[in-house]
Amino acid sequence: MSNKKLFASLGLDAKDLRGGDLTVCSPINGAPIASLRVDTARDLKRKIDRAQQAFLVWRTVPAPRRGELIRLLGNELRRNKKALGHLVSLENGKILAEGMGEVQEMIDICDFAVGLSRQLYGLTIASERPGHRMMESWHPLGVVGVVSAFNFPVAVWSWNFTLAIVCGDPVVWKPSTKTPLTALACQALFKRALKRFGDAPDGLSEVVIASRKIGDRMMDDPRLKLISATGSTAMGSKIAPRIAGRFGRTILELGGNNGMIVTPTADLDLAIRAILFAAVGTAGQRCTTLRRLIVQRDIYDEVVERLKKAYASITVGDPLAPKTLVGPLIDKGAYDTMQNMLKAVAKEGGTVSGGGRLLARRYPKAYYVEPAIVEMPKQTDNVGEETFAPILYVMKYRTLDQAIRIHNDVPQGLSSSIFTNDLREAETFVSAAGSDCGIVNVNIGPSGAEIGGAFGGEKETGGGRESGSDSWRAYMRRATNTINYSRELPLAQGIKFGE
Repeated sequence: MSNKKLFASLGLDAKDLRGGDLTVCSPINGAPIASLRVDTARDLKRKIDRAQQAFLVWRTVPAPRRGELIRLLGNELRRNKKALGHLVSLENGKILAEGMGEVQEMIDICDFAVGLSRQLYGLTIASERPGHRMMESWHPLGVVGVVSAFNFPVAVWSWNFTLAIVCGDPVVWKPSTKTPLTALACQALFKRALKRFGDAPDGLSEVVIASRKIGDRMMDDPRLKLISATGSTAMGSKIAPRIAGRFGRTILELGGNNGMIVTPTADLDLAIRAILFAAVGTAGQRCTTLRRLIVQRDIYDEVVERLKKAYASITVGDPLAPKTLVGPLIDKGAYDTMQNMLKAVAKEGGTVSGGGRLLARRYPKAYYVEPAIVEMPKQTDNVGEETFAPILYVMKYRTLDQAIRIHNDVPQGLSSSIFTNDLREAETFVSAAGSDCGIVNVNIGPSGAEIGGAFGGEKETGGGRESGSDSWRAYMRRATNTINYSRELPLAQGIKFGE
């Protein structure tokens, strides 16, 4: 399918995709695929105004009715899964299977949110006062701002958007300027769902295509009651104080420097397969990418040898081709960062295998790389810094206690895993004395989280939680109610006042 037909099938108007100041290039070949007009500060204000007016209406709509809108969105995604997945791969560079998987994740969270719309439960609480009842109720919070990253250009937005809508909150979305077309496509599909829904207010979903400077204004707008931001730790450290300064809420999904421990009892066939996908999938540009492999010294040589053979079997190339497993990095900046880090860890004693540029003659404006394995004598500060590229550091350990210390001795705390068939090792790793991450897995890699569980991490990862479990509470405000159905007015704690 041509790009023109692809865009049209997703509801993108050709007139809106040319003549603008923002040039959108595909990382597949570096060629421009669109040029978009960017929003101004005035545009941002207008869109937040519209979202705020929508909130005043939407908050009074029963939650199951709000869920019906998300059900319709899920149906649109089902009908357009192939096209939207193709656009994700075209604009982001991930292989087509992962592009389709990202859209499936959107469909899954729609299903979750529809069910959630009938389960926004509060508690009934026993009162110490006769003739009184206490209860907890949950109400819509307000307009939600979402700032998303290029690596999952639609799935992470959907985690926030679907929950926010069923909770009663409109959303103002600023996507990455590297992947704005997927955001515009999602907006077009949502408008189709709105048309079928029939009576929703304008402004439930607003998309802001803008520079970081304009996007920063979102952080200071008091009408945005919650900002959910995905990006670097550096970004989070800048915006968190600004939002806190106006008493706004945040969901921060920041850096991940994810580790895996491989023990002597591990099923190595299983472990090698898990390592391969977790370390090189999405060209290492997942926040849950496996970046640190911590292997017991007695099996270290075997693991590294088998891993190098597995890496040698990887097909790097056009992500739209069916046999490709690894597509390109997003741009030259990502490539330069990767090369600089490989040079730095080599100076620290790391033995580097792979990491060079591939297909440069065929794609001179695109940046394909051979995934790198770096055997490190110890964990250095550079290893503790997340590099958004397919670099896997491999280190030895003696005892499980030592492995856990190495694992936890980084600033980030997103995802983690251990491969073991020893029950004690597995239980230790998931205990309070084990991994300090928000996601802790056994005999499965750190990437590929399902939507049913809360997603997020600790430490410099930001502490936010999105997607499943009770993450919905972040998008609502809690009220504790006490109802007196007696003819008396007893005070709590047995206080007598004026009697």
